[in-house]
Amino acid sequence: MQIIRNRKIVDDDWTTVADDTAVPANGNVFVSVERWRSDRDALLARSGKLGVTLPNTIDPRELEGDLTNFSAIAVHFPIYRDGRAFSIARLLRERLEYKDEIRAVGNVLRDQILFMERCGFDTYEVAEGKSVESALEGFGDFSVTYQDAIDTRTVPRTR
Repeated sequence: MQIIRNRKIVDDDWTTVADDTAVPANGNVFVSVERWRSDRDALLARSGKLGVTLPNTIDPRELEGDLTNFSAIAVHFPIYRDGRAFSIARLLRERLEYKDEIRAVGNVLRDQILFMERCGFDTYEVAEGKSVESALEGFGDFSVTYQDAIDTRTVPRTR
């Protein structure tokens, strides 16, 4: 599967492990928050990078003490008109100072990808059936921004 990471199309080097499936001893894996909470010690004992998948209904501050254990956090966009995942990314970057990968998963569309980046996402799994190449072009859809975000591209107010 191809994804977009830091504005480049790359092969995904992570595996998402379902809660009813054994976690491989090696390799980069995403697990659910529930799995993290129930199997924390075993997950920390394995080799390979560990990521957690957050539904957009969980406040990331619940994981504040555990963030250093994750090399990536995947935040789910269940539908395009639900913006809670944008807020989660901003919380992770601005208040919790999370520096590693924040991945947008689920209904990730070209029309939103630039806004996702401005909120702190740096990796994107494009929605099934959508073109990764087209989504990548979405970063160029707007050249000027007017609202503050985590990036520094906002045009100063002029009158």
